[in-house]
Amino acid sequence: MFRHLLKLTWKRKSRNLMLSLEILLAFAIVFAVAAFGLRYAQLYRMPLGFDGTDVWSVTVLAGDNGKNAFDEAVYDSLRRGLAELPEVRVVGFASFEPYAMSTISSDLRRDGASPQVHTELLDADDRLAEVLGLTLVEGRWFSPLDNGSAHRPTVINRRMAEAMFPGEHAVGKQFIDGEGPKTVETYRVVGVVDEYRAKGELAAPVNFAFTRLQPGKHDRDARTIVLKVNPGTTRAFERRLNARLKLIRNDWSFQIAPLSSARSLALKTRTVPLIVVGVIAGFMLLMVAFGLFGALWQNTTQRIPEIGLRRAIGASAADIYRQIVAEQFMLSSIAIVLGLALLVQLPLTGALGESLNWTVFAGAAALSMAVIYLLSLLCAVYPGWRASRLSPTEALHYE
Repeated sequence: MFRHLLKLTWKRKSRNLMLSLEILLAFAIVFAVAAFGLRYAQLYRMPLGFDGTDVWSVTVLAGDNGKNAFDEAVYDSLRRGLAELPEVRVVGFASFEPYAMSTISSDLRRDGASPQVHTELLDADDRLAEVLGLTLVEGRWFSPLDNGSAHRPTVINRRMAEAMFPGEHAVGKQFIDGEGPKTVETYRVVGVVDEYRAKGELAAPVNFAFTRLQPGKHDRDARTIVLKVNPGTTRAFERRLNARLKLIRNDWSFQIAPLSSARSLALKTRTVPLIVVGVIAGFMLLMVAFGLFGALWQNTTQRIPEIGLRRAIGASAADIYRQIVAEQFMLSSIAIVLGLALLVQLPLTGALGESLNWTVFAGAAALSMAVIYLLSLLCAVYPGWRASRLSPTEALHYE
């Protein structure tokens, strides 16, 4: 049977070529959407590295466009004033809050002869780890022990530790800023956190480093206040928080929001493209299905004399039906094999990096194959049924 199908497929190769190309296009469309969605699912299940429950953020708008760095007295007045609110448990400072779209990055290296490691950076004070529930797997967080340190204290994530110091303990090691012809600054690792994905659950893991906030010693300062509040704190707290901030600095304005709102916005921002791509792919797949159905219908109609001859020599209606469906499955298999041969080059060459790893590729390939075989079956059901219902006499007299 299989050998016979191969011969029939080869004899009608010019006609079957267009069908195979349509199926190949459909397979590529489904694969792209499936890989996109599976990568998001994979990222969502990865450790986030922090706990945003009962955390609020306050962005300070001082009106100077960041030209005048805050001194220690400014941070101290904000910390003391906000800590007096009964809802506030811990007050911390950072360059920006989790889920923000802001990024500070640099190319760092262990020494002048080592390769550069692209890393995202965040200035943080001594309380940020407590506010965000960061888990240290090695060393410690910043503390007054770091006062007077000759090199800037830094806490890095495990991913960066493996990239910068492979096979070694990172605590106590130093690295430098690799930008420019000269060393900008030297950092000393005091701790390692397990993971930190600042942009949320759907963001890819990156090398990350927390640098200690040291007012007056560096160009950057931290104009985001991150608050750990009591469980069950409602949005009514925003009004009281803003009133307290105005008492501390009436000449500034403040943007206040719970971290849960920032998380919802970040998830929406990243899922909207997937939804849009999915809708477009759905319409394209529907168009391919209509084209495939029409081609199968025409193909079956042109083969009515052949089908009648088979019925006349003893083939049953079920045999005709199975033949039509089997031929379509064979064309689908050829297109799928060709598509996989082309798409497998992406993870082999690493063209899309970690976005299309082997786990995502295998899952997307399996889903795409299932969809294409189901689509082929649905498109072949009615033409096959129609062909099987033809009587031998009617088919042999067909012109």
